[in-house]
Amino acid sequence: MKILIAEDEIVSRKVIENTLKKHGHDVVVTCDGVEAWQALQSENAPKLAILDWMMPEMDGLELCRKIRNGSGNQLIYIILLTSKGQKEDIVEGLRAGADDYVPKPFYSDELCARVQAGIRIIELQESLTIRVKELEDALSKVKQLQGLLPICSYCKKIRDDKNYWNQVEEYVTQHAEVQFSHSICPECYEKHIVPQLAAFKQL
Repeated sequence: MKILIAEDEIVSRKVIENTLKKHGHDVVVTCDGVEAWQALQSENAPKLAILDWMMPEMDGLELCRKIRNGSGNQLIYIILLTSKGQKEDIVEGLRAGADDYVPKPFYSDELCARVQAGIRIIELQESLTIRVKELEDALSKVKQLQGLLPICSYCKKIRDDKNYWNQVEEYVTQHAEVQFSHSICPECYEKHIVPQLAAFKQL
């Protein structure tokens, strides 16, 4: 998992970086909120961010609000590092957009455990996003099948959206999760098969 660190204190920043790298994470390191914001605007930006509350240029709280108000960054999971231990401070951080917080000085194992919890949530969000897309595609196909279909009066082929004519079973197979097994209805059996059998017997 690619993880952003925004921490101006060099020792704390190095400890976090080494801890995350030891657990196999790809780390993007920044020294203040402005650098962190720029990193989050890049292509393939980190999906999880660890932000120190007290930073120059732009503090962690302001960065949280900026992320939540910005386009395309709402799904970033934010862990706020803070030496502010009062309950009202924690509530303020969560209301600003943080998903979790870790008090400073922090315990490395606790930080890793909270990071892992964040990764599980990110993976769940991504899974749900994929399922929603699949459902939207399926609904679109159902709506297509419910609409008016142009069909040839003679050969019964259906014209698709690209103006190609397809057999009914081919068209339905392309637009829905349906497979056909061909059989013969009683009417067609009497009309077509019985005469063929009678003619075969006369040979």
